[in-house]
Amino acid sequence: MKDLITSIFNIFRWIGRFLTGFRNFTLNLLFLAVLIFLFTSLSSYSPEITPQVSNGGALLLSLSGNIVEEKQASDPFTTAINDKLGFDSLPTETLFQDILDAIDAAATDDNISSILLDLSKLGSVGLNQLQTIGAALTEFKTSGKKVIAAEDFYNQKAYYLASFADEIYLNPMGGVDLHGIGAFRLYFKDAIDKLRINYNIFRVGTFKSALEPVMRNSMSVHARTQNLSWLTPLWESITTDIIRERELSLDSINIYTENIASELATAGGDTARLALEAGLVDGLKNREELRNLLVKHNGQNGKGEFKHIALNDYLNTISRSFVEPPDGNGSVGIIIAEGAIMNGKQPVGFIGGDSLALLIRKARLNSNINAIVLRVVSGGGSVFASELIRQEILEYKKTGKPIVISMGSMAASGGYWIAADADEIWASPVTLTGSIGIFAAIPTFENSLSELGIYSDGVGTTSLAAALDLSRPLAPLLKEAIGISLHHGYDQFLNIVANGRSIEMQQVREIADGKVYDGQSALDLGLVDKLGTLEDAIASAASLSGLAEYKACYISRPLTVKEELFKMFSGKVAHLFASSTFPPSVLTAISRLVTPIREIMLFNDPKGLYAHSMIHDFSI
Repeated sequence: MKDLITSIFNIFRWIGRFLTGFRNFTLNLLFLAVLIFLFTSLSSYSPEITPQVSNGGALLLSLSGNIVEEKQASDPFTTAINDKLGFDSLPTETLFQDILDAIDAAATDDNISSILLDLSKLGSVGLNQLQTIGAALTEFKTSGKKVIAAEDFYNQKAYYLASFADEIYLNPMGGVDLHGIGAFRLYFKDAIDKLRINYNIFRVGTFKSALEPVMRNSMSVHARTQNLSWLTPLWESITTDIIRERELSLDSINIYTENIASELATAGGDTARLALEAGLVDGLKNREELRNLLVKHNGQNGKGEFKHIALNDYLNTISRSFVEPPDGNGSVGIIIAEGAIMNGKQPVGFIGGDSLALLIRKARLNSNINAIVLRVVSGGGSVFASELIRQEILEYKKTGKPIVISMGSMAASGGYWIAADADEIWASPVTLTGSIGIFAAIPTFENSLSELGIYSDGVGTTSLAAALDLSRPLAPLLKEAIGISLHHGYDQFLNIVANGRSIEMQQVREIADGKVYDGQSALDLGLVDKLGTLEDAIASAASLSGLAEYKACYISRPLTVKEELFKMFSGKVAHLFASSTFPPSVLTAISRLVTPIREIMLFNDPKGLYAHSMIHDFSI
């Protein structure tokens, strides 16, 4: 009997081994097939020869995805496979400087007869960036070449940029969305109460509204007043540009935005006709009519299309700005600081306290770098990381080499913390800055857990033994300590601004308190020195360092394998959303819900203190 049982057991063991071996063989074979597919695809993959425009073709200026100051690494494998399979491979980001370089080069390129704006895939973009691109298009037009905009539908930011074109065309089934600007946020107080989360809020600054979503169900009166104070001049700037470029009146813009229903009724419900009658566009053309117009302007290529070259192809034929390494003839280094400020080393899209400090130190030790321009595009973040960056800036200044801040669409709160000690601060008139305040927010879940029948209990050697155990309420002594630390951090922030900007403390207290300012107001208050572009800041840095001749170059650190993988993953996710069939309104709603939660989850200040502003909720 024993031998029989052993034999049966051996049979089943053999069958198990066979099935395991067969499964492993099948998986390995499948994996090998995938590898062979990738190898043959990539080995046979060769980018098409960059098309050359001859006899006057158009530069197709496709602004696809978010417009960024520093671009994440692309995923060449995905690009190659997408091309092999015939899928679209639209970029999820377009580098701001690349756009300016292409427009500048096209103005003197005999092969380029015009620029055709393609704004259908335009993602997040700063108002200052749109204005700078608009100014570049205006300069391009002085060459005698035309700028044409043609879309099926114009959202507000796309139309604003299109207004700088010589001719604007719209599909007869399309329309122009011009509705004003606002700052709207989601508020979670009732949801937090229902989940019985105990949010411990600490903040200094009456107008510091970053935590209002977890404290309230609606915008406070202070925040409402403050937001209107900077929204109003920004909208005035937008309408002023549109009125000037389109030769319209302010009344016509106001009528279009404030009386859209009655105006649309007058136009028989036809949104395209309304845009034409309001003078927002020059003509209504379907795609075939538009194709014929473009062929007439630019000629026809071998495929029967109008002659053109895409932006990414054109960039491969021109010299790019700021990419040559520094040499001994005098160089201005450019460091990009874009995104939320966080502790440690962070990838592109975030500002790491350690990683940005490392770049500044690199510039400090490089004898070929005579000055640096720090391009800040940030709503702030970790106080600790901001201070690490500021400390490195102070070390840099000991060398006697100047440092100039160039503010992008936003440089507020922690973004201003790292800017205050610079030799000069430049901003655009529509930059959002200030927000000098500080906060801490610590949720505890003892009530949430109790609803599930879960409780925390124990003993410790001191009243603070539980520390930040989120399953327990904060100890009163710990609350008091956090409050004291918070006020110390705020006083430190005020001193940094007072000393760095040479402003009396009383005046700093008046302009601080969490208030946000547009660039022009910040200039009037002394928070910034001059209004201008990145190019202006670079020229000023060169002048401060005594350089009559110079070249500017980006300073960046090598990326780790981990960062490259992170970027590849991020790019795939972003591409998924960019190429999805979700309506833009749905994606916007998802972004509004996810963004504040994501930022709170990513914050990693060791003391839990943050100088951060949520004014990025503003959208054009």
